[in-house]
Amino acid sequence: MEATALFRIFRPVNLKLPKSTPLRCSSISSSPPTIRTGKEGKVKRAAYDGLLLDAGGTLLQLAAPVEETYFTIGRKYGMKSTAAEIKQGFKRAFSAPWPEKLRYQGDGKPFWKLVVSEATGFDNSNYFDEVYEHYANGDAWHLPEGAYETMLCLKNSGVKLAVVSNFDSRLRKLLKDLNVLHLFDAVIISSEVGYEKPDDKIFRAALDEISVDASKAVHVGDDIKADKAGANAVGIDCWLWGTDVKNFADIKNRILQSES
Repeated sequence: MEATALFRIFRPVNLKLPKSTPLRCSSISSSPPTIRTGKEGKVKRAAYDGLLLDAGGTLLQLAAPVEETYFTIGRKYGMKSTAAEIKQGFKRAFSAPWPEKLRYQGDGKPFWKLVVSEATGFDNSNYFDEVYEHYANGDAWHLPEGAYETMLCLKNSGVKLAVVSNFDSRLRKLLKDLNVLHLFDAVIISSEVGYEKPDDKIFRAALDEISVDASKAVHVGDDIKADKAGANAVGIDCWLWGTDVKNFADIKNRILQSES
């Protein structure tokens, strides 16, 4: 999750996909991926060989507003801050400089302890442990509508899939809880590789893992600096979530293009 992007996902996103003709994806082969779709069986070809996806704020959406979750759990431990105060507190916390090279190291707890304490004005280890574990479970998150179906279709048509995320060690479990971990050919997490977006090394690690050239990959993320600037610097096209693409139907339609 991009720390600066947390506030763009304060409110759960329930994006509705437009109705479209179901895709019948071919099995994976070594030839250029093609599929046939619609009643006339029009041929579609993948415009990209690889799709890279940001996690928090793009692939992973919050099931409930952050400030409400922190407020609800905090009341059990005697926290006095209101939900509105917590929301403002997060803004202050994320605007403060972080002294280390990486925010997320291992489980990310040192970073999140500092953020939670600053945001809530409440320094209680039991409270922190509960909110931390809350966001370590898939129930705290959901996929955008149509995400699973789109990724499965792209994978079956030969497009390599990878997660590229500034996140801590909880991410793999979250992807497994949400039943999508098996769809990815690579999961590149900043806390594991030692680089955070927009560092070019984290994008290059993803390209190496999926064996796709930068010019044949597209990245989708919600942060203009970490995602768009970082990907573009390596030569990867980037679509901003919520601007360039608003749902997974958009991603599918821009990757799988009809042949003229």
